[in-house]
Amino acid sequence: MNKTLQVQDLGLKDYKETWEYQEELFASIIDIKIKNRREDAGLQTPNHFLFVEHPHVFTLGKSGDLDNLLIPQDTLEAIGASFYKINRGGDITYHGPGQIVGYPILDLENYFTDIHKYLRLLEEMVILTLAEYGLKAVRSKGETGVWLDAGTPFARKICAMGVRASRWVTMHGFALNVNADLGYFDHMIPCGIKGKAVTSLNVELGKPEVSMEDVKEKLLKHFLDLFEAVL
Repeated sequence: MNKTLQVQDLGLKDYKETWEYQEELFASIIDIKIKNRREDAGLQTPNHFLFVEHPHVFTLGKSGDLDNLLIPQDTLEAIGASFYKINRGGDITYHGPGQIVGYPILDLENYFTDIHKYLRLLEEMVILTLAEYGLKAVRSKGETGVWLDAGTPFARKICAMGVRASRWVTMHGFALNVNADLGYFDHMIPCGIKGKAVTSLNVELGKPEVSMEDVKEKLLKHFLDLFEAVL
């Protein structure tokens, strides 16, 4: 079992380019696992964690409903956004500048073989990070992701999640609004959940901007602790 984590910060990077890079890393891990199974090669599988910001983009999961995109696709260019239908779980999601996107590409057999646990630990990583800013973030029953004031009329989502897994290898991940332009969320029904608001860390703290680097540092610290991983 290899619990070493290889972390890369890709900066601001096109969604499609990042998706293709994820696919490369994902496929390379699966290839090693197949070789180990067929040849008893005993090769270690790597684990990756990508931080990235994307230009404005809407993505629709494989079980998503295109009707949750509230503007015609041919008008997206006018607002500087793109659209992709992708191979993760979940419905529609927005990514853009001011949002920290994290893509753990892990061989879960290095940690544990439980997708439910994996998602709950990703949520816990975000919950613990937000607690360091004095926010009480929680899970919302039946709704993957991280929320504030869940179960009340003031419920608002601050972090969306959607993953893909095959042969216990993961890709895609989470999107935490830090300094996000919340106006873009008006162009969709976030995650297909009607009547729920979306928020961002800077809004909750009443600040014009929060340090993205500080948030990433906290997220990574909690990820390493929760997954008992090392750099």
